[in-house]
Amino acid sequence: MIPARIKSIITRDVCELAALFDAEGHTLYLVGGSVRDALVGRTSEDLDFTTDARPDDIERIGGEWAHSSYLAGKAFGTIGLVKDQAIYEITTFRSEMYRDDSRKPVVVFSDDIVEDLSRRDFTVNTMAIRVPTAEGDAPEMIDPFGGLTDLSARYLRTPMDPEVSFGDDPLRMLRLFRFVSMLGFTPDAKAVDAVARMRSRLEIVSAERIRSEFDKLMIGDNVADALRLLVESGLAEQFIPEIPALAVEQDPVHRHKDVLAHTIAVVAKTGPRLRLRLAALFHDIGKPATREFRDGGVSFYHHEVVGARMTRRRMQDLRYPKDVIKETSQLVFLHMRPHTYKMGWTDSAVRRYVRDAGHLLKDLNELVRCDVTTRNKHRARKISNRIDSLEKRIGELAQQEELDSLRPPIDGNDVMRHLNIGPSRQVGKIMHMLLEHRIEAGPYTEEEAYALLDRWRRENP
Repeated sequence: MIPARIKSIITRDVCELAALFDAEGHTLYLVGGSVRDALVGRTSEDLDFTTDARPDDIERIGGEWAHSSYLAGKAFGTIGLVKDQAIYEITTFRSEMYRDDSRKPVVVFSDDIVEDLSRRDFTVNTMAIRVPTAEGDAPEMIDPFGGLTDLSARYLRTPMDPEVSFGDDPLRMLRLFRFVSMLGFTPDAKAVDAVARMRSRLEIVSAERIRSEFDKLMIGDNVADALRLLVESGLAEQFIPEIPALAVEQDPVHRHKDVLAHTIAVVAKTGPRLRLRLAALFHDIGKPATREFRDGGVSFYHHEVVGARMTRRRMQDLRYPKDVIKETSQLVFLHMRPHTYKMGWTDSAVRRYVRDAGHLLKDLNELVRCDVTTRNKHRARKISNRIDSLEKRIGELAQQEELDSLRPPIDGNDVMRHLNIGPSRQVGKIMHMLLEHRIEAGPYTEEEAYALLDRWRRENP
């Protein structure tokens, strides 16, 4: 019996495509995540198919039917077809594995759907639907490894021995915990044990593939469970060793937890935005390097400065885009700044905070709120009220001064024209001086700006 929600994704276009393959002596199957997501009521924008046809045949058969195609994955057996804004990815039956010392998988094509399914990551992704060639005909469910049962039990198990599956593609070890985060499923104990034994195999996987899988893990609804398993299995040490290193660092503020447990709690509290979640994960990684014992306690002075530097290095190693590295490390660098608000801030301090945070202001304030994991309700409320007060001050100043566009009343061209100088570093230094005056003194007029330039000329003949 095929559920109605599966039938709903087998559209007329899908049947038409299957008929084209059938006319050439090939069979088309809907497979993997598309089937899994449909069965649990999740929406899949793209549809994944598999077939016994080889890549050249897939390209030829589907080429005239589709409006366009992309061939970036052809070497691995995958052809992408695009029709009416829908994407259909079709992959030849295959057996994929890594050489012991290679970062690139070796692809071997197959003629058997069961063999193809056996080489996939988890049983919940080994279900396939034979697509009928005419709309209204009954599709056929292929489930040789008990995927339906495991899906119902919310259980993650490999179709073969986990050492074989993880040996074929070591990235599946990280994918195990990604599905824990995304789906909230329970991982098979044998699979977790295999990760602990085989974790060093992740070294042969490229940083780009690791980063892509880790990003999906970080924005899942069950990210805390996934991160705990990532650390407990030892897999985290292979690509983010700074995180398990936090387990031995006692936090003097959050005495009921070590820094690792606190970090995971902070990540879980933040909204599922990648930049914010990554900043939450890295916000305390500078603590081991800055730990000092003073007056019977432990301190971590300037851990945010050290942590921002460590964050940049780790994210560079994982090949993150430059803008993501810059924004994440800036959130780490600034996350302690709002705590000094309790000592009282001048208007210029508020302006500087807004200037330094820029478009990250919302994420920064959320990170600061989520960084409070104390069980002391009174203390938590005080910190929350402090951030409320800071945001109110920002709002009031924004109404008065257009804080969103902090800049002097004149620009670099005005400076060069008034001082009769050409483009140079000197102009940049002068603009910085004018901006600092804007931050310290608030809004000022063009006349006042030119007066500042005249004073600068007198002091710098």
